Amino acid sequence: MEMRIDFHTHIIPEEIPNFVEKYGSQKWPVLKKTCSCGADIYLEGEKFREVTDQVWSAEKRIEDMDKEGVDMQVLSPIPLTFSYWAKSEEAEDFSQLQNDFISNIIKEYPSRFLGLGTVPLQDADAAIREMKRCKFELGLHGLEIGTNVNGLNLDEPYLDEFFAKAEEWQVPLFIHPWESLGLERMPRHNFMYTISYTTDTTLAAASLVNGGVMEKYPKLKICLAHGGGTYPWLLPRFDQGYNVWPHLREISNPPSYYAKKFYVDSLVYDSKNLQFLIDTFGEEKIFMGSDYPFLLREINPGKVIDDSKELNEETRKGILGLNVLEFLNINIEDVKK
Repeated sequence: MEMRIDFHTHIIPEEIPNFVEKYGSQKWPVLKKTCSCGADIYLEGEKFREVTDQVWSAEKRIEDMDKEGVDMQVLSPIPLTFSYWAKSEEAEDFSQLQNDFISNIIKEYPSRFLGLGTVPLQDADAAIREMKRCKFELGLHGLEIGTNVNGLNLDEPYLDEFFAKAEEWQVPLFIHPWESLGLERMPRHNFMYTISYTTDTTLAAASLVNGGVMEKYPKLKICLAHGGGTYPWLLPRFDQGYNVWPHLREISNPPSYYAKKFYVDSLVYDSKNLQFLIDTFGEEKIFMGSDYPFLLREINPGKVIDDSKELNEETRKGILGLNVLEFLNINIEDVKK
């Protein structure tokens, strides 16, 4: 029997304390209800996004999952809530609010939801402290982190201890774009979502590889959002750069060697692109992700997998659900209970 697990979904608490008043910055997200089934998210006093109750309601999500044939969702925060710009103790407070919320949902509906937490990545000590709480107290299955920390790439030396602990504690990391490259050139046509996000994911992946993080922590599990952005397609170019600029090398092998350690979601919309991901990373490194409940999401989740008629049954089962469980270090029997 197929198990369909949607790895890439986002959620936010319905009730958020007023952090603008609490900490005195307009950058904190504010959720203003417009009706029982909708709200607007405000940032710095401006409306950022309209959302529906799909964003906070477990019951609404389950209704959609049943309609669209999804057995389980992996819940992760909305990236705008990472709050890396804030003081670390303030961001830790906001992280705890979200992590408690997600933990409570997966405890209430253990057969329908798994969960990823968030940490204040601007402070490695605070990030490790909250990662420990997520892993050992809240029962969360991994963390979602951003592609950069206030413009710093993920191979910054101060993050070494964080990645070392993630490897030691077997905490999988889902890397999702936020505050991405070139935003001043992106407003027209919503290029932030189609170009900037995918490019920032590429820079994050390249930094982790070329900066030696993937070499130093070989057991670290990392999944890249949106099919890895443009990174899979640029790998030959990164390898060429490695070959022609030996004086810049910080790693022992070409980038493509380490890239095979990455996992990616299947959110590429096209069966040819999905096959390319399989050829690049291996079928066991791909799993279904839809970006529920936002506009660019895949409907129904797994459509690109269903459209890929050449996939054999074992590969399909892996990408639709079993690979997610392996990534999150979960035994399939535990989710069947």
